[in-house]
Amino acid sequence: MQRASAPLRRWLCWLTGGSWKRVVAAVALMAALSGVGGFVLVSLGLVSISASSGHWKATGWLLHYAMRRAVSTQSIGIKVPPLDDRALVLKGAGHYETGCATCHGAPGRERSLIAQRMTPAPPLLSPRIKQWEPQELFWIVKNGVKYTAMPAWPADNRDDEIWAMVAFLQALPEMSEQRYRELALGDDWGSANSDRLGPAEGMLETVLANCSRCHGADGGGRGKGAVPRLAGQSEAYLLGTLQAYARGTRHSGIMQPVAAGLEPPVLEALAKHYAALPMVALADDSTAAPKTLAHGKVLAERGMPERGVPSCVHCHGPKRSPRNPMYPDIAGQHARYLKQQLDLFTAGTRGGSEYVHIMHSAAQRLTPEQIQALADYYASLPPTDMATLTAEPAATLQPQR
Repeated sequence: MQRASAPLRRWLCWLTGGSWKRVVAAVALMAALSGVGGFVLVSLGLVSISASSGHWKATGWLLHYAMRRAVSTQSIGIKVPPLDDRALVLKGAGHYETGCATCHGAPGRERSLIAQRMTPAPPLLSPRIKQWEPQELFWIVKNGVKYTAMPAWPADNRDDEIWAMVAFLQALPEMSEQRYRELALGDDWGSANSDRLGPAEGMLETVLANCSRCHGADGGGRGKGAVPRLAGQSEAYLLGTLQAYARGTRHSGIMQPVAAGLEPPVLEALAKHYAALPMVALADDSTAAPKTLAHGKVLAERGMPERGVPSCVHCHGPKRSPRNPMYPDIAGQHARYLKQQLDLFTAGTRGGSEYVHIMHSAAQRLTPEQIQALADYYASLPPTDMATLTAEPAATLQPQR
């Protein structure tokens, strides 16, 4: 033992008995040797990168620990809005079924075999959600996680959509299989009004079934304003909107991936289908006071010329004279949806067609109370039959500055 320990003592004496420079030099030498050794192993192709080999337990622990600490720190300061809204949960459920369930499973459904063979494998979320705070879930959904298959949100300026996902995720642990199907698929999700499709459009049945999970088979939109009414809108507007989503000029982490994955003829057929659906009279669940509706009517009909806000009626109705079909019919639309769109215009995060700058300019001159009054007023109106109106030249529809 004495012979064996003497060289060790001499080495330790050399390492620590001299100046601090020796200690630094020794540490640097060991780090350099480790780095060179690691580079040699990588260069020789001896480091396993196969997903089938998995991670060492120490590696998996370290990566997971680093992720948790990063998310915990970088989510500090995120303000959590109210998330106990059924409409938010429904909106999140629709996208979860489309974009998340394959990898993370769903109530009554295991993850796909392909997802289980990933390294790291995406976790089954139901038993994991309670480990995370709402602001941490928001950060993960928005930013994604490096070195995993978890992507960032496609539209990083749509925090409202991300919070809908968080609302759904928080409800997920206690959600039954039946309740999940009601939220994500709807009661009539399989029909999608397929009897309205002609022989050449039969291929659209699957696409329409997916659309109807959120927009309803009748095109009326589900969730009391979580999703807009499409039925009866002009074909030109619907097609322009789908094309804007596909190009990424109208921002949505929910709609953009869907539209971008469809061929132009399919987008055209979808627009034609929803434009041909009969108008849907939405249930009037507004609690707006008569004074608020009256205020909204004045704003809609007169605008505020002194602040550069044109009348809404000129572009969006209701009026019987022709107007540009690229402008949506907002009479009878969900109040909640209208307010959300005006808020996005105000923030400058709502993209769209070549006319979008008009709404940015107008909405940014409205107060929150005026936005709510306009949304409530238009929601109280019956929808306009766009088929009875003809297009008006766009040049005549530009608002006065």
